[in-house]
Amino acid sequence: MSRQTSTPTRENGYVALDQYIALGDGRSVALSATDGSIDWWCAPNMDSPPLFDKVLSADKGGYFSLTPRDVFTVERDYLPDSNVAYTVFKTATGSVRLTESLNSGNAGRLPWSELARRLEGVEGQVEFEMVFRPGTRADSVSPWIQDTRHGKVFHITTLMVMLRMSPEVVITEYSDRLVRAQCTVRAGQRVVFAVLASDDEPFAVPTLEQIDARIELSDGAWRNWTETLGYSGAYATEVRRSALALKLLLYSPSGAIAAAATSSLPEKIGSDRNYDYRYAWVRDAAYSIKALLRIGALQEAKAAFAWLIAAIRKHGPRMHVCYTLDAERVDDVQQIPLSGYQNSPPVVIGNSAFDQLQLSLYGDILETAKLFVDRGHLLDESTAQLLHSLADQCADEWNTPDAGIWELPEQQHYTISKIGCWVALDRASKLAEAGQIPDGKAQRWARERDRVRDWIDEHCWSHKMQAYTMYPGTDRLDASLLLAARFGFERRDRIALTRDAVVQKLGAGETGVTSLLYRYSGAQGKEGCFLACSFWLVEAYALLNELPKGRQTMDALLSKTMGNSGVMAEMLDPDTGQPLGNFPQGLSHLTLVHAALACQGE
Repeated sequence: MSRQTSTPTRENGYVALDQYIALGDGRSVALSATDGSIDWWCAPNMDSPPLFDKVLSADKGGYFSLTPRDVFTVERDYLPDSNVAYTVFKTATGSVRLTESLNSGNAGRLPWSELARRLEGVEGQVEFEMVFRPGTRADSVSPWIQDTRHGKVFHITTLMVMLRMSPEVVITEYSDRLVRAQCTVRAGQRVVFAVLASDDEPFAVPTLEQIDARIELSDGAWRNWTETLGYSGAYATEVRRSALALKLLLYSPSGAIAAAATSSLPEKIGSDRNYDYRYAWVRDAAYSIKALLRIGALQEAKAAFAWLIAAIRKHGPRMHVCYTLDAERVDDVQQIPLSGYQNSPPVVIGNSAFDQLQLSLYGDILETAKLFVDRGHLLDESTAQLLHSLADQCADEWNTPDAGIWELPEQQHYTISKIGCWVALDRASKLAEAGQIPDGKAQRWARERDRVRDWIDEHCWSHKMQAYTMYPGTDRLDASLLLAARFGFERRDRIALTRDAVVQKLGAGETGVTSLLYRYSGAQGKEGCFLACSFWLVEAYALLNELPKGRQTMDALLSKTMGNSGVMAEMLDPDTGQPLGNFPQGLSHLTLVHAALACQGE
């Protein structure tokens, strides 16, 4: 789905998020802009300090650019079924193809980070300028160069970085803080650049020829993986691209799935709703596992499920909302003195959600276990016992106020939290009946499930609104209640009415088919439309006997979100159509997968 654009432009040093393409190696993710600049890369891991962070500070951030010196247009996309990307730069004098990859090796992920960028002349000739500026972590570190017999090495505290380039590249400046170079690429010529990175470990120095060859190796590995996916139904192209995006966010050293690859990209330009999403949320991971299971990505689903169970057990007996990619406690929020994307501070690391009570997590983990079993797999004894304990906790705690799915500071009896508890108790009783977890409490869980259902009907249904509201006693609506359709909550008639009320009150005011929704009443004006809610709406139509309307909504939504490289952020500005929030966002992609399956009748 490549597209031609005019000359890429930056406003105050920033590009729109839909001008980025994401590269990954199963350990880290880099964002490459249409103008040839790598503006974000945390090396060697997704949650490492950034080596390149221009996306969060146009003046102070690090970056690595390869840009034609003359006016140019671009055509770019991923290679088919791959996370290797290409960009064709066209100038008045010729055209050059840039291929970019975070490389893998013959046996999978490399034991170092290897960012490869290849320029190939297509016709005529094009002059390029290269700029390499390592980040200084908001001036908290000072990169320095060490001359070695194998080349110059940058040291950024414990991170070692080497910049490699073909011999025809002419270096014009080389200092601790900045490298500049030039080259002319002619038709048939190949020029290679690479960045190698390792943190606090011996440093490998492969040849440039080996690095170059691994671009094709990496592309082949991505394509081979995509071919194993067991889905060829409706929206298959978009499902494959979303699966590839989820694969980017799977941290292969542990099996954790990061919520997103970035920190602090704002939910609205000029607002302060900026968060660090480079951690694994129980909810997002559980939803991702279910999506991966449903499309046949068993290895990734099993690895993520095993990691999730181990993280919960390690920090138990109570579940926490999120964990680091190494299953540790997420640090409290710390502000970093940078200006932020499009001058929208704060820039932060850490996340305050770790210790929140979110009751719907019980449903997320137990439904994931139920689907894992239903797909023909087995639970081990310790996992079964953990799930038994979580079901008991849910049965005792379901009538407690919590922070809800949206992690709000106001403690309430959020309706979606109660529905999540209904799911947990329903799936636990069924797992027990199937002999997958100890069955001594199965009848208790079933009775408690019915109490939760009746409580929701009595306290959360509004006759005035003709909908389940966000919590008892309010007229506020919550788009996450659309999930009740997928969860199979028993009151289908009331779910359908709630869906219609959500569209009416939380829709973005589009003409024709409403496909963009705000998360909840009061979010308008404070943030963009939340893409996951839009895909939940597709499901709510398709699963409640309005499949044509579901497909119509899906088509309208995809026209707004998948037009460039097919990688989605968290939100969309309904007025400008520009992406907002952290990027790429796993929740957006996994909900697309579930929506496509619903449109397929699954």
